[in-house]
Amino acid sequence: MDPLWQKRFLSWGILVAVFGTRLILPILIVSAAVSTSPWTIISMALYNQSAYGLLLEDVRGSIIAFGGTFLLMVALTYFFNLKEPTISPLKPKRFFLKWGKAEVPEIMIALTIVIGLSFFSSFDQLSVLLAGFFGVLLFILIESIGSSITHSGNLVAKSGLLLFMYLNVLDAAFSLDGVIGAFALSSNLLIVVTGLGIGAYFVRTFTVYMVATNTLTHLIYLERGAYWAILCLATSMLANLIIDIPEIFTGLIGIVCIAIACVASIMKLNQVKSS
Repeated sequence: MDPLWQKRFLSWGILVAVFGTRLILPILIVSAAVSTSPWTIISMALYNQSAYGLLLEDVRGSIIAFGGTFLLMVALTYFFNLKEPTISPLKPKRFFLKWGKAEVPEIMIALTIVIGLSFFSSFDQLSVLLAGFFGVLLFILIESIGSSITHSGNLVAKSGLLLFMYLNVLDAAFSLDGVIGAFALSSNLLIVVTGLGIGAYFVRTFTVYMVATNTLTHLIYLERGAYWAILCLATSMLANLIIDIPEIFTGLIGIVCIAIACVASIMKLNQVKSS
């Protein structure tokens, strides 16, 4: 992003993240799931927040399927399109590099996983299946828009808008399951939205800081470690459809991926300096 879109990412993006992803979107999901007017769900979220939290828990399967499938597509697309090998401990298997030349292998893998999990899930099977399909379709839509932008004029402005859209969808995939978890800590909607909003602002500010300081040029394996963390998170989320995965495990496995990438990057940097 250019500096203008970075500012919009922190200003407009926070409004989208706090009020769109963490407030309005869950209400719309619950409304569609229980076939009730959004206004009724809004009233419940404001005045009967315990009941709203229970409804959110009821649609958890759909949220997990959507978010997990979208994140799985993000990770698989990265690894299948990874051209150069790496000596990083987090290097992809030859399978990715070999089959990356095939047409849309990540789509076939994601859909196969969703279809398989829907049969064994304790959640509503049709809801899980549809949510997974929507996750795949949304990713394809964003990728298609990106491809069309690269072949049109005014690339900088349009790519800034595309990245803005993509990052907010990615944020939704990461955070929707957290909205449900937050209601386990507090049934106060204002506290939940405020807490999740503070977290969103911190992550976005830290992201822009890392871009401004060219962190990825120094920690060369950090990007790859982040995609491994996304893959692990997607796997953990989807596994929750059939078994209960402790949240501490989901968090720790992501931290481990990032830690390995950081250590490998620092070792590589020291090696280059010493030579």
